[in-house]
Amino acid sequence: QVQLVESGGGLVQAGGSLRLSCAASGRTFSNYVMGWFRQPPGKEREFVAAITSSGGSTHYTDSVKDRFTISRGDAKNTVYLQMNSLKPEDTAVYYCAATPLGLGTSPTFYNYWGQGTQVTVSS
Repeated sequence: QVQLVESGGGLVQAGGSLRLSCAASGRTFSNYVMGWFRQPPGKEREFVAAITSSGGSTHYTDSVKDRFTISRGDAKNTVYLQMNSLKPEDTAVYYCAATPLGLGTSPTFYNYWGQGTQVTVSS
């Protein structure tokens, strides 16, 4: 059974940092692009960042560039999202996702999803 399990969410003050983790199991994800999406309250799910299977290429949405960093673990079945200088508008449920296709920004591009972890940034 394929599972993506996120962890690391929580409540943080504006300007603070959090590190999200996503552990994938049930198959080998070493050849998959891994991504992070988020869904703010009352809004649609949106792309945050993605990383290729090798970790050599990354892509970010403009609003998080220079603040967030996506990376993969050595085993390639783990992906991280380091979030610095957090803002109240970063408040959302954050989801990990995987796709055998390329670096995509649409949720429809991704086959596997985690259950999400809540990130709340207070002002």
